[in-house]
Amino acid sequence: MTTGRDLSRLDRGLILLQRALAVSVGPAPPSASYPAAELADATVSDADRAHAAGLMRVNHAGEVAAQALYLGQAAVARDEETRRHLLAAADDEQAHLAWCAQRLDELGSTPSRLDPAWFAGSFAIGALAGLAGDRTSLGFVVETERQVEAHLGEHLERLPEGDARSRAIVARMQAEEAAHGREALARGGAELRAPVPSLMAAAAAVMKWLAYRV
Repeated sequence: MTTGRDLSRLDRGLILLQRALAVSVGPAPPSASYPAAELADATVSDADRAHAAGLMRVNHAGEVAAQALYLGQAAVARDEETRRHLLAAADDEQAHLAWCAQRLDELGSTPSRLDPAWFAGSFAIGALAGLAGDRTSLGFVVETERQVEAHLGEHLERLPEGDARSRAIVARMQAEEAAHGREALARGGAELRAPVPSLMAAAAAVMKWLAYRV
């Protein structure tokens, strides 16, 4: 949760630590805005259910990584307004995390056992991006959300046709991730230079491959 009052560095550090523990090892909070709430859970084959669970586990891991990136960037942001924007974006990702966790439970599966590793690595990457300056940090958000939007579009094509609940979640996430990217661009996010976008895509591919399976 963000706050309007000025915080000391100790306060900020404690808040970040609390959120890190909650995201990386704690249960996802319940969500009152679950996109699939009004949709029936259709009967699908065991193979399709396992495949849908694997894709939703990847999406859950992606949301863990997204929160870590934002928190890492916020930890070193120079401008207070930029820091608050990043924390607000991380707040939005909490709903996505809850949706993915709830859908995994419905599918009889669990999040990736590597979630703490995704969080730690992404927090470090976010902090490095933040240290490069706020415009670069916001540009990192723009590129991240651009790649996430494309990745979620791919999942909409790969999810079993009858799995309307997972599809509703992924479609809602895709729309909101795109909005995050537009907001960061409007705040002055700088275009990232090669080979950074390619390296980001390569790292994401490794995470997706592992999270689907572990």
